[in-house]
Amino acid sequence: MKGFYFITDSGLSRKGIVSDVRNAIKAGVRVVQYRQKRTSSRQMLLEAIRLRRICKNVIFLVNDRIDIALAVGADGVHLGQHDLSLPVARKLLGKKKIIGVTVHNLKEAFLAQKQGADYLGVSPIFPTKTKSDAGKPIGIDKLKEISRRVRIPIVALGGISLKNAGQVARSGADSICAISAVLDNPDVYGEIKKFRKAFVDTSSCR
Repeated sequence: MKGFYFITDSGLSRKGIVSDVRNAIKAGVRVVQYRQKRTSSRQMLLEAIRLRRICKNVIFLVNDRIDIALAVGADGVHLGQHDLSLPVARKLLGKKKIIGVTVHNLKEAFLAQKQGADYLGVSPIFPTKTKSDAGKPIGIDKLKEISRRVRIPIVALGGISLKNAGQVARSGADSICAISAVLDNPDVYGEIKKFRKAFVDTSSCR
């Protein structure tokens, strides 16, 4: 989990999530999370099947929906605090699948690590409009504390832009995710390249 972590969003996408994912992979992204809140389970399955084919050489995760992940042979899932519990998800998915968990504080981070999470999505770092239920921003200091005290990889997300990506990288995050900053731009490929450069250049100096 190094570099840029890509999450789909059909509500923000200008050219469709298939185009977005193709451009993300072309830009060097190694992890794609399929997140879809605006359609039926049947449509989700059809989209996930298509994206799984495109993501055959990168890690492909499904947000929330363990059933969809199993149906398409995804590499794993990402769970929120109000989704199915991690222990139950692990029983359903098995030991080899990747399970990431969104956390908002050190207590949640410790619990997820103890329960066997493969990585943490620490969110939101800054104010964000991408998720209405994202909660209060935790800030850079809390991100630093979590990164110092957990052993598993951290993906930082929520309000991340090119202006603050370097600051996030210096705070110990292993990966960053910028959804609206990338998808609001007509050039998804070019924007991800900028984020990857900003993150890698800063990470190498910390």
